[in-house]
Amino acid sequence: MRSMTKSTRQIQIGQVTIGGPAIAIIAGPCSIESEAQFLEAASQAKKAGAHLLRGGIYKLRTHPQSFQGLGDPALAIAESVRKKLGMPLVSEITDPRQIEGMISIIDVFQVGTRNMYNYPLLKELGKTSKPVLLKRSFSASIEEWLLAAEYIESSGNPNVILCERGIRTFERATRNTLDLSAVAFVKQHSTLPVIVDPSHATGRRDLIEPMSLAAIAAGADGLLIEMHPNAAASLSDGHQAIDGEDLARILSRVEKLGQAIDRPILRLA
Repeated sequence: MRSMTKSTRQIQIGQVTIGGPAIAIIAGPCSIESEAQFLEAASQAKKAGAHLLRGGIYKLRTHPQSFQGLGDPALAIAESVRKKLGMPLVSEITDPRQIEGMISIIDVFQVGTRNMYNYPLLKELGKTSKPVLLKRSFSASIEEWLLAAEYIESSGNPNVILCERGIRTFERATRNTLDLSAVAFVKQHSTLPVIVDPSHATGRRDLIEPMSLAAIAAGADGLLIEMHPNAAASLSDGHQAIDGEDLARILSRVEKLGQAIDRPILRLA
């Protein structure tokens, strides 16, 4: 495990910096369901103040009959919307064989909680120069999470962003238990930037706002928030998605808190 450090590595994604003094926001739907849905979600996210767009092309789901994402057909949709909105795209990769088709379309590879231990995938992503957003496994210790990041770094890619998304505990009131102490610990013991996903951490849209504020207070460099233009009709995780108006309200409060602790939301030129 790395020794204590005061500096955080800055990861550059187009005009967006993650790990700098300003807070970066990633927002969008869990899955790309159609071009109309994704374009509307992206438009709402950008209007609300998000800097990067999230959209799932391939999805790993616990239940084999659950919606697994559109897969390959979503690549063209993602590319089209990304160009129209001019926003960098974050999307989950589930298999090393997907790298070739995704690398020219997405700007950040997301490694989901189930793949944090997929060392062959981490090594292959380490051979690219694209930033990798590494989610903590729901059963991982902080040390295991940091060591997973080292698999990517040791293969040649230093552009790693850690994402705390909650861990599995005995508690059932929320989907997971958001471990904000991990955020503070990582900021003290690693140079890697760390963001927080309050959507998957809680599984409840009513808790996204307070947990977003708490995450920033704990030292997070950014937020990953699930939003959908019509959460009631979402094909995946609609119960934890918010709409564009809710996102704008939350980011307004995050901005006020950030200013108080010298961590304003990132402003693009």
